[in-house]
Amino acid sequence: MDFDVDSWREELVSYREQKDEQFEVPHSSPLGPEGRKDFDGLDYFEPGPDYRVEVTVELDESDETVTMETTADGEQLYERAARLHFEVPNASGEPTEQTLVGYTRVDQDEGSLFVPFRDKTTGQQTYPAGRYIELHYDGELEDGDTFPLDFNLAYSPFCAYTDAYECPLPPQENWLEIAIPAGERYEE
Repeated sequence: MDFDVDSWREELVSYREQKDEQFEVPHSSPLGPEGRKDFDGLDYFEPGPDYRVEVTVELDESDETVTMETTADGEQLYERAARLHFEVPNASGEPTEQTLVGYTRVDQDEGSLFVPFRDKTTGQQTYPAGRYIELHYDGELEDGDTFPLDFNLAYSPFCAYTDAYECPLPPQENWLEIAIPAGERYEE
C-alpha cells in the first residue's frame, strides 16, 4: 500500500488540531464548562503509518440485526454489513491477520460503516468501553473491495467525557487480541 507518509502525517496532525478546537467550543464539545476551561487537548498515540491498513471487504448478506449494549445499560440496533480483513503489526512488529465487523445503523443510508472495537490497550491506555472508527466509502460495497482503514483516527466516544451520552459497546466479535497503539489515548 503506497501513500505519501509526510502528507498523511500533516493531514492527521491537522485533523487532530481541528478536533481539539471542536472540544473547546460549547455547542460541539462533550465537555462541560469546567472541562473546557481545563482542556488542553486530547491525548494521542504517535502517528503510526503501520496502523493505516488496507482492508478487504467480505459482505455479510445475513440481514441479521445485532443488538449492542450501551454505556447507559440500554441497547442500540445495528446490522452487520461486512467483515473487514486486514493485517496489522503484532507486539513483535510482525504482520498478523485480523478481522473486524463493520456495522450500519438499522435504516441508515449507505456510505459509512461503524467499526467499534476493543484491543489490548482498552482499559489501560485507551477508553475502557472501547474505541470507534468510521469507514466512509463511495458507491455500493462489494465483496473484494479494498479501502484504507486508519487506526490513527480511532477515537473515544463522547461518553468517555460525560455521562450525558449513551454509546454502543463493541460486541465481542470486534475484540482484537492484539494491541492497536494508534489513535486517541485516554486518561481519566
